[in-house]
Amino acid sequence: MSKQIRSLSTRELMAQLARESDGLSIADRRDFLKKGMLAAGAMTATTFAGGAVAATGKNLPPMEPSWGRKLGAGVVDKPYGVPSEYEKEVVRRTVPWLTAESIASISMTPIQDLQGIITPNGLVFERYHAGVAQINPQEHRLMIHGLVERPIIFTMEDLMRFPSVSEIKFIECPANGGMEWKGAQMEALQFTHGMLSCCEWTGVPLRVLLEEAGVKPEGKWLLAEGADGSHMSRSIPIEKALDDALVVYAQNGEMLRPEQGYPLRLLNPGWEGNTSIKWLRRLEVGDKPWYHREETSKYTDLMEDGRARKFTFVQETNSVITNPCPEKPIVKPGLIEIEGLAWSGRGKIKQVDVSFDGGVNWVPANLKGLVLDKALTRFSLVTKWDGQPWLLQSRAIDETGYVQPTLGQLREARGTNSIYHKNSIHTWKVEATGGVKNVQIS
Repeated sequence: MSKQIRSLSTRELMAQLARESDGLSIADRRDFLKKGMLAAGAMTATTFAGGAVAATGKNLPPMEPSWGRKLGAGVVDKPYGVPSEYEKEVVRRTVPWLTAESIASISMTPIQDLQGIITPNGLVFERYHAGVAQINPQEHRLMIHGLVERPIIFTMEDLMRFPSVSEIKFIECPANGGMEWKGAQMEALQFTHGMLSCCEWTGVPLRVLLEEAGVKPEGKWLLAEGADGSHMSRSIPIEKALDDALVVYAQNGEMLRPEQGYPLRLLNPGWEGNTSIKWLRRLEVGDKPWYHREETSKYTDLMEDGRARKFTFVQETNSVITNPCPEKPIVKPGLIEIEGLAWSGRGKIKQVDVSFDGGVNWVPANLKGLVLDKALTRFSLVTKWDGQPWLLQSRAIDETGYVQPTLGQLREARGTNSIYHKNSIHTWKVEATGGVKNVQIS
């Protein structure tokens, strides 16, 4: 809390504390507000994401802090801004044994350290099949051909002349949490749920471009292909293409980063991240799916009877508690804000419940800030921790009525052979020390 409090005015701080203490008894509310104000003014050791930084006497009142007695860097010292040196540990991370080569690996977003719902561009998770393509936008083209009336080749200049839209959507790898199918093994939220990000995307609705080309009546599928070394491709039903799919060139107010598909990518909101083809170069309209490598040997879900589910496009409703978590243990007994993220590829999040006893009893949480279609949604619950162990869980429900399943329900339906679409309720074990462990409850 203290990191956020010091950036607020007193009036803003009191308003924030009042919101966070909503639902507490009068006595607990008063205690919470008092401790919040004390935390705001405290000049003892302050914990940053980059590690504990102990305050020194020379920078405490009534002394003038050292940084207030000298000039800082000039306006062009760092033409492209970078985070504070005290946030240097907030970075993407990978699991060395996950894949053989970095060019076909994945890095995870540090969602335990993020605020709000927008993921900074430099922290959006990465997934490559042949490394990062370095593309000159002046030489990049998007082709639309196949079962169309007017095959077209667009330049980037052509595409950016169309009226643009900007939408906030999450993007998630279907393998998010996949290492946990058979048992808990990753002692970090970043590794259990970090193949997930949420950004504001800017581009052109795909249906607008397809209207320019004129899809023939027999056109039922699209093949989207990238310009990277693997020519990553996926078959997309025409219904999705004409619904909410976007061809995007910007992300969070700036042009796409190379690792996110610069200069052009497809975005299929709420669907498996691999269908949002990066470095997009070709859209072919056909009458049936293509069944390429990434939709046959990969991105299918192996069932117990040996069959495989195919075209499992939608990322099902999911949630996870981000505070506390293994990277953010509870420091001491007292009031604490349980906080987390929920999302659904089916639409908006309607409700999130929190359990402290492994799913026996549930308490409704508050949805914080924006609640958008197919975007991350924050939830919060202010409570007390008295030093007793917890089995901490969250359960999300989306606007269609879909309820996030238990691990037992998911395994009963799907077995344990898959590595994709693990959206079951996740459990953190809070120990008497305040430490947090990754455990599983069926």
